Amino acid sequence: MTHRICRLWNLSVITVLALTFYNIFLAFRLNRDQECPRAIITPRRDFQRLTTKVIKENVFPTQGEPHIPFDINLGRWDNKLEYKYFDNVFLGAQFSNLSKKHKTCLAAQSSLDKIFSIIQVANHWDGPISLAAFGSGDEEFNNLLLYTTYLRECFPKVKEKVNFHFAFPKNHAPSRIFINASLLSKLDCDNPYGLVMQLSKNKDRKKMMRWKNQVIYPQNHLRNLARKNCQSDFVFLTDIDIIPSYGMTQQLDDFFESEHCENMLCAFVIPTFELDERVRFPPNKSELLRLADKGLARPFHQKVFIFNQFATNFTRWQDTRNDGPDVHINHQVTNFEFLYEPFYVAKDTVPPHDERFVGYGYTRNTQVYEMFLAGYQFYVLSPIFTIHWGLQLKKTRPPWRESQNTKNMKKFKEFKRELLVKYKKNPVKKPEVGFPVGMGKF
Repeated sequence: MTHRICRLWNLSVITVLALTFYNIFLAFRLNRDQECPRAIITPRRDFQRLTTKVIKENVFPTQGEPHIPFDINLGRWDNKLEYKYFDNVFLGAQFSNLSKKHKTCLAAQSSLDKIFSIIQVANHWDGPISLAAFGSGDEEFNNLLLYTTYLRECFPKVKEKVNFHFAFPKNHAPSRIFINASLLSKLDCDNPYGLVMQLSKNKDRKKMMRWKNQVIYPQNHLRNLARKNCQSDFVFLTDIDIIPSYGMTQQLDDFFESEHCENMLCAFVIPTFELDERVRFPPNKSELLRLADKGLARPFHQKVFIFNQFATNFTRWQDTRNDGPDVHINHQVTNFEFLYEPFYVAKDTVPPHDERFVGYGYTRNTQVYEMFLAGYQFYVLSPIFTIHWGLQLKKTRPPWRESQNTKNMKKFKEFKRELLVKYKKNPVKKPEVGFPVGMGKF
């Protein structure tokens, strides 16, 4: 009797273990798209290998010193003579042809620590890309040039599509331009993220904090620099770590063949989602919605700051699950609220990004706010989308971002008064719940 009970107990244990491993296997298979080529898998999984060994012998040939395509003593200044710009430094081999072929140019901006994301952007976006990159001082700016050269040598789609522009601050300008040819000829093309870590490793935390406070990243300057170097009819202005869905370039071409905005005051919103780093990039809207149902994807900034994308009305977008492959207007934004900052496609006749806002906070949303006062209508497109890797939480935000946000908030009062005079309109009312402390009444 005892022997029989032991056999039953052993069989039960084996059954439970088998079911457990089977469920794990199914979950693993379910969260991965088997059709996704390895070349375009998320950099979060394939590029962020935390190894510092990124040097190999003769990964690609570099004959002599790399060509320096600009003179550091030239360039052009911004309106306040605070930042120097260099346009069209590394011109994509097909950038001009792609600008003629496609109706939309993707414009983005980046610093050294995030620029590796251009690899996946270039794999997904078939049209021209205008990228403005920022660095300061000899070490960082020259590392930025070295890394850009590395990207062009190692990744053909980057070299083909991307038009690189550069900027540095007057008060932390590099004294010379130098690209280490000896190091460049030995870099490992299989580990772009590891190289970023290696180039940034000399910055300890205290030094990084001082750098963030002294050399504030000029987002809006860079956005304007990237925008104005696009040559296509429309501009899709994004951040470097916002990844387009597959096939978006041609889908937008087809959309603009039939869609015409008579008064030119139209902006076409591309919904943006955060994606869990453990899954693969969704090949279509249906797969994205499946991941959202499982809690593996959610609207961008939903947990960090909901008003960032709230007016897009993701619920309405997600309710249309079988709307076909052709890009179309899903719905119009009818509940605009201040602090709304969608990623959108529009003619580059939209107002420029105001350059008094430097760093984080009140950068993109002030430009969108001016568009709203100027009479622009926002239309949400489907089934295309963009992805930001990682489900964000407030606790992951560094303290220096809040400091910059507070400074820009104070500048907004003057900006608002100027807009009211310019457009002779009253601003939209602020949301009553979850609004940033200190913003005050309109």
